[in-house]
Amino acid sequence: MWEGASEGEVCGRCATRLHRRKADSFNRTWAYLIAAAILYVPANMLPVMVTRSLFGTQQDTILSGVIYFWVTGAYGLAALIFFASFLVPLFKLVALSLLNFLAQRGSDWRLEERARLYRVVEAIGRWSMLDVFVVSLLVGLVRIQGFAVITAGLGIAAFGAVVVLTMLASLSFDPRTTWDVRPGPQPEVAPAPPDAAIEMDMNRGGTS
Repeated sequence: MWEGASEGEVCGRCATRLHRRKADSFNRTWAYLIAAAILYVPANMLPVMVTRSLFGTQQDTILSGVIYFWVTGAYGLAALIFFASFLVPLFKLVALSLLNFLAQRGSDWRLEERARLYRVVEAIGRWSMLDVFVVSLLVGLVRIQGFAVITAGLGIAAFGAVVVLTMLASLSFDPRTTWDVRPGPQPEVAPAPPDAAIEMDMNRGGTS
């Protein structure tokens, strides 16, 4: 913290411009969120894994993989993939959109809860790449054993882009803007009616 520094001055250590808040935080966050929301659809609709074996070719999306693990009795793994690969990105999109919208409006609605929500988004963001790790692990294991050939589908690229874009949106959002509350309109005091003013003057004259 440079004492007495003002907006736009050059930092004496790294020679960059000083800003009270992240530059163009709202627009950058919206850009990343909109791009992530667009790619979220193909990330869940396109196959993330393509399996080729003697029995044919099978394409699996994130949700079809969750259903497969659930049907085969791997309830814990199905729940983990559903939470980390489907719910977490969706939660980050909704939460960051809400935080950015309210901060841009200067709303004073639930300031402390919004600050906690941002910390939750930061904490769970690291779990978003679980599905990418699972596909990478399966590709290596299956190729080593020689049973089939597993390759990553287009869905995994879209999913990885969603994860990266939501991370960039989280980094672009300035949590300090949550506390930049715009002052609301001051209530107008209605003037006293003329009769009341005359009566007040008469009462003052009587008491004196």
